[in-house]
Amino acid sequence: MSLVKLTIKGISYSQTQNGAYALILNEVDGERKLPIVIGAFEAQSIAIALEKEIKPPRPLTHDLFKNFAERFDIVVKQVIIHKLVDGVFYSSIICERDKIEEIIDARTSDAIALALRFSAPIFTYKNILDKAGIYLKSNSIEANKDSEELDGVLSTPETFGMEESNQSGDTYTKHSLSELHELLEGAVQDEDYEKAAKIRDEISKRES
Repeated sequence: MSLVKLTIKGISYSQTQNGAYALILNEVDGERKLPIVIGAFEAQSIAIALEKEIKPPRPLTHDLFKNFAERFDIVVKQVIIHKLVDGVFYSSIICERDKIEEIIDARTSDAIALALRFSAPIFTYKNILDKAGIYLKSNSIEANKDSEELDGVLSTPETFGMEESNQSGDTYTKHSLSELHELLEGAVQDEDYEKAAKIRDEISKRES
């Protein structure tokens, strides 16, 4: 299976779930985006890593992990989002120490927060992007577009939110497939990333 490189497009506050955020990953050599719903703490950690000028007074959990890894000469080489099951993304962190490579299972938000701190590339498999990638408007939120966009993330209490899931729940189960495609198009037009991800997952379940 071929790997597709991803970059971070931005972070959007969830319009339907309190304390949840949508992390938008962008296909490097294409137009598709991969929205992943993450919790407030993880969104804050990723936002701080994106904003190089922001230095927390004490190390966050991901900063502590980086300090620990560097002390023992462990390097994060890359992150791979390798599986999508029932709307939940699974990731692996590829590490290296003394030229020996190890693969560590991780939540996608944690893996990406660490990838940023180690300047490690982020990948997913083409079949995952084919299944879960969506097209969003080109003028959507940029990762470093404006510090105000990140203020909402940074001011959120450090509480653990949802898993990396875009589960559709009962909200869209009663809609027909054609209605879901219409709702997905509307969510994309409104740039409601989290809603688009949920509708996409409901469509994927029915078409699989």
